[in-house]
Amino acid sequence: MPQNLTAETSSLLEKVCNDLINHLDENQIKDPVMVGIHSGGVWVGNELLPRLALKDPLGSLDISFYRDDFSQTGLNPKVKPSSLPFTTENRHVILVDDVIMTGRTIRAAMNELFDYGRPATITLVTLININARQLPIQPDIIGKTMVLSPQERVKLSGPNPLSLEIIKKT
Repeated sequence: MPQNLTAETSSLLEKVCNDLINHLDENQIKDPVMVGIHSGGVWVGNELLPRLALKDPLGSLDISFYRDDFSQTGLNPKVKPSSLPFTTENRHVILVDDVIMTGRTIRAAMNELFDYGRPATITLVTLININARQLPIQPDIIGKTMVLSPQERVKLSGPNPLSLEIIKKT
């Protein structure tokens, strides 16, 4: 039976937003752009963007072709084109994902981002941080850190409403 975290999702979004505002102020980051990783990061980004009042629309990355397990898992049947309606060259990029676990998705997203240009900085934001890293990648802004068993995963459903749950792999 999945453990539902939906009631917590709203408070996690609020925490992430407040922490991100503080991070941007403390680091004197002005005029950042936000990029969500398809699909959960885009959903989270769509929730954060109006709260931050950023002037540029949300960008999105589908990192399917950049994954290091592409040859093992094959092509995702729902590959969508990435969309960055702004330049990333020398810009402060807020990179958003729903759940960070191994770090491999973030590595792929950064590889793709650099194909569009060299950002001045990248601030990594996530709702859920699972400490199961395979790569040395750490988020700057975290809604919640969780420890899961090897058989458990966190899944974000959405976009309306956003709903988090812990599911067991079978």
